[in-house]
Amino acid sequence: MAVVFLISSLLPASAQPSPILDGYVREGLANNLALRQESLEIKRVSESINQARSLFYPRVAFNPTYSLAAGGRRLQFPVGDLINPIYRTLNQVTGSDRFPTNLANVDEQLAPNNFHDTKISVQYAIFNTDIQYNYLIQKQLLTVQEARRRVVENELRYTIRTAYYQYLQTLDAIRIYDSSRRVLTELARLNEKLVSNNVATKEVVTSARYEISKVDQQMAVAEKNRESARAYFNFLLNRDLAAPIDIDSSLTRILPEQKEALADLQQTALRDRQELSQLNGSLRAAQTAVRLNEANATIPNVFVGGNAGFQGFGYTFRNQAYALAQFGLQWDLFRGYEKRSKIQQARIQTDALQTRLQEVQRQVQLQVVQAYYDLDAANESLAATQSGIANADATFRVIDSKYRNGQSLLIEFLRYQNDRLTAQLQHSLARMDVLVKRAALDRAVAVD
Repeated sequence: MAVVFLISSLLPASAQPSPILDGYVREGLANNLALRQESLEIKRVSESINQARSLFYPRVAFNPTYSLAAGGRRLQFPVGDLINPIYRTLNQVTGSDRFPTNLANVDEQLAPNNFHDTKISVQYAIFNTDIQYNYLIQKQLLTVQEARRRVVENELRYTIRTAYYQYLQTLDAIRIYDSSRRVLTELARLNEKLVSNNVATKEVVTSARYEISKVDQQMAVAEKNRESARAYFNFLLNRDLAAPIDIDSSLTRILPEQKEALADLQQTALRDRQELSQLNGSLRAAQTAVRLNEANATIPNVFVGGNAGFQGFGYTFRNQAYALAQFGLQWDLFRGYEKRSKIQQARIQTDALQTRLQEVQRQVQLQVVQAYYDLDAANESLAATQSGIANADATFRVIDSKYRNGQSLLIEFLRYQNDRLTAQLQHSLARMDVLVKRAALDRAVAVD
């Protein structure tokens, strides 16, 4: 009956270390593709922080331009027509040629031709609320993304553990079916002897073989379930789907059960659940956004800058040097109440996140309560199936002895054999259910 006690009554998984399973969990956390995506997302947000930090430094740019132009608008002014007659009159009055009388009219193309502006530009924000608060928001969003990754880790731990337990259960089911088949095969041999000795008729042999064929069918389904469970477990670990899985024999030991207080578990969940950390980070970012919009409405932005370079016609750089320094202040005094609306919008977002945080806290407490009592029910069910399998096994031994001595009918033997098989399967499922429910409680409490 050793097969019956595979995965027996268990200490809670958090209190029962399993080196093999813990190793698989670590492997899954290192290799799982979904978790890798979350790690890449954290790196992306980290680069956003670097970009926000870069805005605190001066901006230096080299901006050479060269223009060629033809056609377009022109600036025309009759300078010669206006001034030349005046100068001729002055020359006549003074009796000299001191004033030129050949001034040309102005006819210049507005778009500069063969003109260059080669300069280095510097700009530095002395005080800019957008830059300061955006940097804070990006740092807070990084904590949100890190919390999200830990949420995925917690879920992945639960999924890997339950997949491992399900794989163990399929092995247990195969062993139970194999044991049942051996019993039925022995029954068929016994019935063949009874028929050959004219103690029984041929239907006892065909009935036994029919029962064997039913077990073979169930065995085929169990083997299919085993391969599916193996493939799913390996998928979670990002391994070859047909890779072998080590079995942890420590999970078969009978260990005392440990009970934690429900209130303590709830407090632990409220402290450690990363969903709450994620929402708290989002709430802090929203509160920073409120301060950003309030600062934008009341505080101006101040900056300094300048240009230095060469400017003129033709790339000669001779007598073309220039420098320009700037000091600027930007302060939007009125924009149609847009800033007031943005402040109100940010406050509404903060209130929504605060409400969501309270809701999730209640949901976490509810999840712990449900998982706690689900585990209690699973333990009670396991105890009931343990009693049932003991009774079914004792009854079968009596019927087996009576049948061998000709004191019982074949139909009774098969009935109690099927009852025993059903009890073993129920007990196996109940043992697996205890493991799964404990894993669910660990997930609700966020136990590593």
